[in-house]
Amino acid sequence: MTMFPEMVTIGRIDRPFGVHGAVKVRSLTDRPGRFEQLTAVRVAAPGGQAVERAVRHVRRAGPSYIVEFEGVTTPEDAAMLRGALLQVPRLAPSTPEFELNVWYECDLIGMAVMDEAGHELGSLETILELPAHPVFVVKQNGREVLIPAVKEFVRSVDVAQGRMTVRSIEGLIEA
Repeated sequence: MTMFPEMVTIGRIDRPFGVHGAVKVRSLTDRPGRFEQLTAVRVAAPGGQAVERAVRHVRRAGPSYIVEFEGVTTPEDAAMLRGALLQVPRLAPSTPEFELNVWYECDLIGMAVMDEAGHELGSLETILELPAHPVFVVKQNGREVLIPAVKEFVRSVDVAQGRMTVRSIEGLIEA
């Protein structure tokens, strides 16, 4: 998977859609309206090459999106994009989104997780999107701990230091 530090991944192209070069995209963002406002994206292919593409049209299709790019006009062109990541510029830290303590998933994955007493619980491996709220999956030495991703349990996140502090949850985190 190709990542550019100044970019954030918002979707993955699953497959071609229709006969005019559109693609079906699985959203990897929780920011409302992100796809509807797209005018251009970086398309990062699984092989490592990345190109800027103008977006002609976007429409919602259930949980996914149908996206049409300039210059992609056939199902064969669209098939070449299968598995590619759609990336957009990362927001500047001064934007209101950051003031609300909202972080990008790519910044959290791999982060060291500690309890308030300073005991290391492991590293954040993945984030489960559940109906009520996301859940952080923290792993250490084959052990898995699930932490609700809510303010009550997540006390602080330091992206620069790669560290998250969580409140100990009786019965959930073993000594």
